[in-house]
Amino acid sequence: MTHRDVPADDRPREAGDGAEAVALGIADAVERLTTLWSAAVQQSPLRLSMHQLRALHSLAAAPGVNLTALAERLGLGLSTASRLCDRLEAAGLLERTHHPFRRREVRLSLTARGQHVLDGVTRRRTAALAAALYGMSQADRAALNRGMQAFLAAERGSGPPGEQGPV
Repeated sequence: MTHRDVPADDRPREAGDGAEAVALGIADAVERLTTLWSAAVQQSPLRLSMHQLRALHSLAAAPGVNLTALAERLGLGLSTASRLCDRLEAAGLLERTHHPFRRREVRLSLTARGQHVLDGVTRRRTAALAAALYGMSQADRAALNRGMQAFLAAERGSGPPGEQGPV
């Protein structure tokens, strides 16, 4: 439940499709989506934490980054990121190699096993989400897709021209 201490009937609601009302509805959907996605991760042969999974995604997107760059991407302190990498390396999911020109710099990359584990999680997440989407009409799926694209654009600060968030 998104609102822990407030009974569902007593929640403050904004009428119609105002930002607050929509946010409440989306929060419930995101909570369910998080449950679906967590289940896909738990079905992995390895039990990965959300930080470990985010690290694998970051390394897949930017192979060869150094520890400092990975820590920044994940919003973690350097020592926390280092311990995270130690665990991923011990599990055979990450490898460290020396930079060819900067001897003190270490590059981080997924191993073939790390990519395989990440691909499996992605397949299970996609299947779980697709199963839910099959229960929607084509028009609703298209509307959801448009809405999600608009959300991503607005969150990045590049929303539709002429529209602004709260002042």
